[in-house]
Amino acid sequence: MTTWPVPTFLLSSAALHLLALLAVLRTPGAWPWALGAVVLNHLAIMGLGLWPRSTWLGENITRLPAPAAARGEIALTLDDGPDPVLTPQVLDQLDAAGVQATFFVIAERAAAHPALLREIVQRGHEVQNHSWRHPHAFSLFGPRRIARELQQAQAFLHTTTGTRPTLFRAPAGLRNVFLGPVLHRAGLRLASWTRRGFDTRDGDAQRVLARLTRGLRGGDILLLHDGHCAATPEGRPVVLEVLPALIAQVRQAGLRFVRLGDAWPAHPAVATTHTAPAA
Repeated sequence: MTTWPVPTFLLSSAALHLLALLAVLRTPGAWPWALGAVVLNHLAIMGLGLWPRSTWLGENITRLPAPAAARGEIALTLDDGPDPVLTPQVLDQLDAAGVQATFFVIAERAAAHPALLREIVQRGHEVQNHSWRHPHAFSLFGPRRIARELQQAQAFLHTTTGTRPTLFRAPAGLRNVFLGPVLHRAGLRLASWTRRGFDTRDGDAQRVLARLTRGLRGGDILLLHDGHCAATPEGRPVVLEVLPALIAQVRQAGLRFVRLGDAWPAHPAVATTHTAPAA
């Protein structure tokens, strides 16, 4: 297995800690300045973890590769499912339009509806890892607890669908410095998005659609939800109102949908560290 490529920012942070220690050892009276520098550095690290599209803490997929963008390809991703009521309706809309999407599923929810999880794959979509329970405190976890969340989800999704996920999306997009090495060992890549609809909190279909389509271009990764989705004033899940209009606008713009994982192959270490489940 290759070693995790430590980001330049984290190498610089380690150097700062060392310099602060040396400064205090050489000049004890400098401790307030050294401590202040270290505290500011930790605050910066925390802030970067709260920025879902940041690449300062490690690799983070925010757009499709340049060749895919040049071909006018975009990826539609749906988080937080599967939901036994909403997900089948989303699948029907996607089927009717001939669109393939990427579902970042909460594995604990999928374990309650394994047939629905398999149906997602059977209909031509892909399933990726969105953690086991989607804990709100995920970005506060240490490396062992992060690994448990990822590995439990990974094992279940692989066994149930027959396909090993290659991508991981952090709950709410929030993370910390421990996530990158854990993902690397698991053969996963972190994936966020280019545009999000905020459809978990906004039931206005026009506003959600506008956030996804304003300045839309090839290479974009779009985020909607088939779980924890807000409702329109009429009580209908807003994603069902948004999807048909979104698909129409994407096609009017001369763009086409692709599955996110097809553009990003598995980590090369995977072949030697994971095996497929028995048939």
